[in-house]
Amino acid sequence: MDLNKKKDIAVEWFRSLRDQFCDAFIGIDESGNFERKSWPHKGKGGGEMSIMKGEVFEKVGVNISTVSGEFSDDYRSQVKGTEDSANYWASGISLVAHMQSPLVPAFHFNTRFLVTKDFWFGGGADMTPTFVDKHDTNLFHKKLEEACDVNDSNYYQEFKKNCDEYFYLPHREETRGEGGIFFDHHNTGDWEKDFKFIQDVGLKTKEAMISIINSHKDREWTEEEKNEQLYKRGRYVEFNLLWDRGTLFGIKTGGSTEAILMSMPPEAKWK
Repeated sequence: MDLNKKKDIAVEWFRSLRDQFCDAFIGIDESGNFERKSWPHKGKGGGEMSIMKGEVFEKVGVNISTVSGEFSDDYRSQVKGTEDSANYWASGISLVAHMQSPLVPAFHFNTRFLVTKDFWFGGGADMTPTFVDKHDTNLFHKKLEEACDVNDSNYYQEFKKNCDEYFYLPHREETRGEGGIFFDHHNTGDWEKDFKFIQDVGLKTKEAMISIINSHKDREWTEEEKNEQLYKRGRYVEFNLLWDRGTLFGIKTGGSTEAILMSMPPEAKWK
């Protein structure tokens, strides 16, 4: 299979998965509807934002993009496969869900296919509760472990460790949430196998989110609990603005600022 065909297949999958997530979320929260907004890239291509605000989801965004261009000189050295050329092509999906209820965790998920002189997949999924529920944590990790194990029994422990190390706020000396999996530069030499893994991660993340959200969305909560959620969101903001590689990639490659900052919660507090 040639590279252009692989690109087409990846783009089609990210769009299909976006639609699956949006349909599932509308099924959970019938009070809301997704608003879609396209944006152009300063190089070639662009993306499409899908944002919903409702009674269950305070704000959920599911973005897809396919872009290409040249890395800037100051950023090029940080990306694999750019020794001979600054050209790149990238496609992916990114999801962030901030919930009305402080008893429902926030969720983040993304997968991408990036091409320079080399090509690889990257992405992951993680969960950030305000109040830790071990049943939720175990379910979330079980689903991600299923996605990993059906492809390679070594993936889960390796990618879980990556996630624990990545989603860490050094200035706070604390982790962002209950973890998940995180991987980058994923290329085993078998593209179809790697692509299947990417698909499995997306589908199992969707399963976990639907189950966890439905189990808590109708529970009563207090203003005190809501305030704790807003403080927790402050940590989320700090990580995404100070440490998140995806935020930096989007800014350095001329992406849409609105789409890049889609991950920001609609409201947050600091003590």
